[in-house]
Amino acid sequence: MSLAESIEKKELCESENKMRNPLSAQLLQYFEYSVEREPELYKELTNRLHNICKPCWELKYCPYGPLVEDFPLPPCLKGSFAERVNYLKKCLELGKYGLNYDMPLDEDRRKLFEEEIDQTEELEEECVDAISDFEKEASCKEFGHLCPAYFVSEPFTETAESRNRSRTISHSTLIRVVRRDNNTCQVCGKILMDKEIEIDHIIPYSRGGTTDENNLRVTCLECNRRKGKKIMW
Repeated sequence: MSLAESIEKKELCESENKMRNPLSAQLLQYFEYSVEREPELYKELTNRLHNICKPCWELKYCPYGPLVEDFPLPPCLKGSFAERVNYLKKCLELGKYGLNYDMPLDEDRRKLFEEEIDQTEELEEECVDAISDFEKEASCKEFGHLCPAYFVSEPFTETAESRNRSRTISHSTLIRVVRRDNNTCQVCGKILMDKEIEIDHIIPYSRGGTTDENNLRVTCLECNRRKGKKIMW
């Protein structure tokens, strides 16, 4: 690579780093990285997104249970945090809480709300303007925490082939899935003609599912529409 090409590549990387949303301060603190080394950590974590298996994809449940409390949560957006603080203040003012402020505020809940408001300045420091792509992708779509698989990964949890995070299903993958499922709806058992086949993401793409073969199945139109964005095994 020539010097000019090297400089151009470096400038491109710097430009991309400026355009993306940075990792949150709490994530940097968790990995003991300085702000200056944030691009280095971002690159490492992005690689993990593609090469580490989330065990819930294979086991169909979260094996970490209460241990998830030891791992970071996605950062809170500044706008959402401000709304939360205003809500708490209104609850204390009205002596009621809930979506329509129609439930009496008991003493224990009042103390919790007051403590949270007292910590506003401290909590606000951890809020961000925008969530980084890694923290969006690594967030558990069911429980909200950042999946521990990305923090305690070992070589045996890594995949040789990157997971397919595209919505596009290749023709060869489509053929293999249809043959594997024998032209049969995997929900109701109906045998389907080629034109009746629907390909369903078991874990919906919108909830973190991939377009790998093991997350695809044959369904009929009715079963696929009934499922929608729900996770059904």
